[in-house]
Amino acid sequence: METMSETDTPAFRYTAAMAQDIELRWQEIWAVDGTFHAPNPTGELADPAHPRAGAPKLFVMDMFPFPSGAGLHVGHPLGYIATDAYSRFQRMAGFNVLHPMAFDSFGLPTEQYAVQTGTHPKITTERNIIRYRQQLRRLGLGYDERRSFATTDPEYYRWTQWIFLKCFSSWYDPEQDRARPIDTLVEKLSAEPGWAEKSAGDRRRAIDAHRLAYISEAPVNWCPGLGTVLSNEEITSDGRSERGNFPVFKRNLKQWMMRITAYGDRLLADLEALDWPESVKTMQRTWIGRSTGAHVDFASPAGDIRVFTTRPDTLFGATYMVLAPEHALVDALVPDAWPVGVSERWTGGHATPAAAVAAYRKFAATKSDLERQTEGKDKTGVFTGAFGVNPVNGAEVPIFVADYVLAGYGTGAIMAVPAQDTRDWEFAEAFDLPIVRTVQAPEGFEGPFTGDGVAVNSATPEGFAGGPAISLDGLAVAEAKAKIITWLEETGRGVGATTFRLRDWLFSRQRYWGEPFPIVYDEDGFAHAVPDSMLPVVLPDIDDFSPKTYDSDDANSSPEPPLGRATDWITVEMDLGDGVRTYTRETNTMPNWAGSCWYEMRYLDPANAEAFVGADNEKYWMGPRADGDPGGADLYVGGVEHAVLHLLYARFWQKVVFDLGYVSAKEPFRRLFNQGYVDAYVFRDSREFPVEAAEVTERDGKYFFEGEEVKRSYGKMGKSLKNVVTPDAMCEEYGADTFRVYEMSMGPLDVNRPWETRAVVGAQRFLQRVWRLVIDEETGAVRVGDAPADEETRRLLHRTVDGVRGDTAELRFNTAIAKLIGLTNHVTGLAVPPREVVEPLVLMVSPFAPHLAEELWSRLGHDGGLSYVDFPVADPAMLVADTVTYPVQVNGKVRGRIEVAADLPEAEVQAAALAEIAGALDDRTPKKVIVVKGRMVSVVV
Repeated sequence: METMSETDTPAFRYTAAMAQDIELRWQEIWAVDGTFHAPNPTGELADPAHPRAGAPKLFVMDMFPFPSGAGLHVGHPLGYIATDAYSRFQRMAGFNVLHPMAFDSFGLPTEQYAVQTGTHPKITTERNIIRYRQQLRRLGLGYDERRSFATTDPEYYRWTQWIFLKCFSSWYDPEQDRARPIDTLVEKLSAEPGWAEKSAGDRRRAIDAHRLAYISEAPVNWCPGLGTVLSNEEITSDGRSERGNFPVFKRNLKQWMMRITAYGDRLLADLEALDWPESVKTMQRTWIGRSTGAHVDFASPAGDIRVFTTRPDTLFGATYMVLAPEHALVDALVPDAWPVGVSERWTGGHATPAAAVAAYRKFAATKSDLERQTEGKDKTGVFTGAFGVNPVNGAEVPIFVADYVLAGYGTGAIMAVPAQDTRDWEFAEAFDLPIVRTVQAPEGFEGPFTGDGVAVNSATPEGFAGGPAISLDGLAVAEAKAKIITWLEETGRGVGATTFRLRDWLFSRQRYWGEPFPIVYDEDGFAHAVPDSMLPVVLPDIDDFSPKTYDSDDANSSPEPPLGRATDWITVEMDLGDGVRTYTRETNTMPNWAGSCWYEMRYLDPANAEAFVGADNEKYWMGPRADGDPGGADLYVGGVEHAVLHLLYARFWQKVVFDLGYVSAKEPFRRLFNQGYVDAYVFRDSREFPVEAAEVTERDGKYFFEGEEVKRSYGKMGKSLKNVVTPDAMCEEYGADTFRVYEMSMGPLDVNRPWETRAVVGAQRFLQRVWRLVIDEETGAVRVGDAPADEETRRLLHRTVDGVRGDTAELRFNTAIAKLIGLTNHVTGLAVPPREVVEPLVLMVSPFAPHLAEELWSRLGHDGGLSYVDFPVADPAMLVADTVTYPVQVNGKVRGRIEVAADLPEAEVQAAALAEIAGALDDRTPKKVIVVKGRMVSVVV
């Protein structure tokens, strides 16, 4: 900051105090005037008199925040300021810009705070949201506040519940490749032979097995220490809960699931039409993990065991099978005693197969999926005591359980071909199992061969009775695959198939602070939808918000959700079409992802009480622009950490409501931009503990905290590292506009950047120079002149306008600000700043420093604010230089320079160049004279 005492500071200098006065005043004006309201085409928010009514639309979104008690630090608003600057620019460029902000307010942190303090989560959430709104307003962020909501608002989660019921009441029709109402499935099943003879319960179970939202006895991640089931993403790499660091165990429990796998192919294919970072697309493709191959059925004492393989051509090399410890058939497979002569290596030293399997299950339950699939780890497992039958050769193959096979991936069972798979080879060697090569490896090759080659040892043996003879020997991989799949389908032992790494979405949580399920159960345990007229199912008030927790190592415990204690709420009488009956409510709640799966659509029509979004408003803001356009929000800005889960779930729900005809957009977000993060210095003492960064002092290039030298490094800004800087402090010390300009000028928006409080003063000095172009610091008078600008200044202005428009439209805010600084510095050197330059400069500054720009625009004599004033447009004629300087080379060396008119004909440029270097030619005649227009002249002698 300027080094002068308060008494020496000119009365009208742009200081932090003046900035605060200006900012608070303009924020109030914007709020009263509804400056950032965006008109809808129809409904309550339509406004034909709005200056952008009927204009081209632009829907700009941020990934909305979870309102934590800590509030914002300076890293959080980076994306918010960027979208605000972009929205302000595009509004001035003629667009009807919708830029809203809401709050993703269900979540575990609030619930845990409630458990610790007894404060109801609703109270904490509302208090935190008030704090966030204050901070966001203080930064001058121009949101349409009429469209703001929290996912915890009952009128919001009414529609979250409604969309869930649409999933519950729909199925995925593979023939039409889309979701359809469940009634169409009932009609289809009713036409099948034997349907009428089925019991009512069997018919219901057949229907439920096809629903998009369904209940499954599924292997889940059970955390006794937290008393809840966790998603894979909530577990650390060492198999513990991310929150609390408790052990996590695999358990089979009844849970609500979402059939996202039905959309696997479409989720992959539709990525191509999205304007998203390629890295995010790659992450989604990897997560979805599409594989083609075959389902193959191996006979066993417990019935057929279905496996999926991408290499059915290697079936003749399948010498054993492995099931996940949680596989549903394991218990039925296990015999009372070991077969005669079984190796102790296979039994694990246990007296019976049941004991061996039980002990191994307990061992495997402590491992995370990541641990279980880690390459290179020692292979563990145990023989079930049972054998399967290889369908292509009739060979009996032993069936093992092992942790490297996951119940939720594929079918939870594999055929093991050790000669062609590294993990299978390692397991076969550990348990002394046979290895048969079925793909020709290079001569002298040892170990598992995972490459391509012709099939060998792949023919049915003499006397094989399991089907017609078949030989794959000599065939390449593709031909062998096609031939064996045809054989499997003809013999009824398999079918060609596509599977996904993606698993159905676990949708239950044993928590209080989440959306209640709009589901009730009858006396037979069947789930029924709560009628739309009874939505929302409101979360009841209870005194104890915590789920029942257990000893962290009690793997055999079971969930008891908090809502299980709301006895008056659980039991309900209602008429669902067959008279008044007593039902029991679902006591699990939805995951915190639910509310964020569709919030972009509620922004469009937040006051609509009849639908989650009106058709006309959805089509206007999110509808496809042309054939092949997927639709969606025009810009969505947020962190790359949401590349998979939130974005994948939102895409899934969007496709469901698209299939059912409720929306025109088949994708939620047309364009995605991932902003970088703000890092900050972390200072650690001799114990490696972080110390308060704000209290560290620097002396002679070293850093000290309370007299002790500390080490400095970079880290993510956060409370745990004691390096938080709040935007409140920045607004207090410098003003919101200075903070905004600093954040936008720190570097490209999509890269991480270090925070350096001392560097903020550079942004402040820039804004002070802009202020001084308009206002005399001593008198407060406007000092711009009406005399025309000189030619050089005018051309620089138009080059700046052209550059700032292009940079801002492409989110290159740092380079746009650099151009504005360049123009400001030039005009500062003029005796009287010309109005024809200063006014466009003020307009160009406004997306980044809107309060300052509004104040200067007003003092320049304009009424009504500048939010809807046209953004400056460059005159193309002013972008063409009058003259150009050519370096003149002779045989590659510069021998002179000429300045000529930019439009001078090439022959005259050649003549001027030759005249310039005549002395260097020594009477030699040039062989060539090459003019590279606008750049150089090359003479060859």
